[in-house]
Amino acid sequence: MRKVTTIAAALLLTLGGSLAVVPAVSAAEKCPIDKRKSKAVGQSVAKKVQKSFDAYTEGNLDEALAILLEANAKSDFDKAYVARMLGNFYAEKGQMKTAVKYLKTAVDANILGGVDHAGTQRLYADLLIQEKKFKESIPAYYNWMEFTCKEDAQVYRRIGIAHSEQKQWDEVLKVADKGLAITEKPDKGLYQMKLTAYFNKKNYKQAVKVLETMVPLFQDDKRLWVQLAQFYLMTEDFTKSLATYDLAYKNGFLETAGNIQRLTQLLAQNGSPYRAAQIYAKHMKSGLVKEDEKTLTILAGFYHNAKELKEAAATYGKAAAIDNDGKLYLRQGRILSLDGKSKPAITALKKALDAGVKSPGEVQFELALAYLNLKQYKSAYKYAKLAANDKKTGRAAKSYISYIKEKARVHNVTL
Repeated sequence: MRKVTTIAAALLLTLGGSLAVVPAVSAAEKCPIDKRKSKAVGQSVAKKVQKSFDAYTEGNLDEALAILLEANAKSDFDKAYVARMLGNFYAEKGQMKTAVKYLKTAVDANILGGVDHAGTQRLYADLLIQEKKFKESIPAYYNWMEFTCKEDAQVYRRIGIAHSEQKQWDEVLKVADKGLAITEKPDKGLYQMKLTAYFNKKNYKQAVKVLETMVPLFQDDKRLWVQLAQFYLMTEDFTKSLATYDLAYKNGFLETAGNIQRLTQLLAQNGSPYRAAQIYAKHMKSGLVKEDEKTLTILAGFYHNAKELKEAAATYGKAAAIDNDGKLYLRQGRILSLDGKSKPAITALKKALDAGVKSPGEVQFELALAYLNLKQYKSAYKYAKLAANDKKTGRAAKSYISYIKEKARVHNVTL
């Protein structure tokens, strides 16, 4: 019946990770699997089993099942043996619920030979996981470990999955640590399981520690670098977050617009707004960062913080033009005025007035200052008077009116 065992092995869930299996007892002790002797099925059942197996080897799975279902097993051992075969066949046929039913019968009988019983236990537990019977799968896996006296990292991972599905995060952590303790090579899945558990427990500092272990072990995993940088942000360790994002960027690991934005925002907040602008503009040009009013406003802000006034003004103007945004035209006008470019500032500020802003006095006051700078006192006076009627700018505008009048008198300008 070696072929049937092979079928069971092929049906095991392939979740990846280490295959380390560690004996749970010393060599001097005898394990239950070794104590359990193999038996032969009764003569009448044996004929059905052989005929069924022959049909299976010829590719006739349905016929093999039909023959086996006719087997009139009498003894407990024969019933368990037939149930085990039926479980394997139904599993291969994809009828997992029926497979689980027969495998449970075989497992509960607890009478098959050592190797057969162990294989049936393992397949039964794996199918329980596959059928989302997570609670039932946990004792099934532990029963397999107890019977075989082996600890298996993959089994611990599957137990961890079962606990995760039930949101039993403390149990997940225990199981993941047990699996990691016996793996020969670092198991990313078990580490990821710990990370997920700590995240769901909102224990972000411990999650950071897990990621700090994982990143050096799995350096080519781009996602881990980003996760570590994000968790540093969550724990408000902005220096480490920036350093991690920056290193990930230099290694080509930041592949989304969101990650580029987080990196550039951290750069700008930590004294490198010009580099932030360079990176953001580069990826806007490449198309990774979509060029729209929002992203152009962000880029303009970087230039502004870096005191790159020409670029800031031009970018605010570009952003404003997309949806005729008066607030953005106002920003452009202010920056142009600050840069000593009063004429272009006036053009931008008039666009702001035409587009509409919440407080027109702000724009009118900026226009008064721009015209004053150009020594166009009549226009300066006009806009200062308008700004004086706005609660937000009234006091400042009124203080300038007398100054403008004096300047106009000195230069013989009639207001």
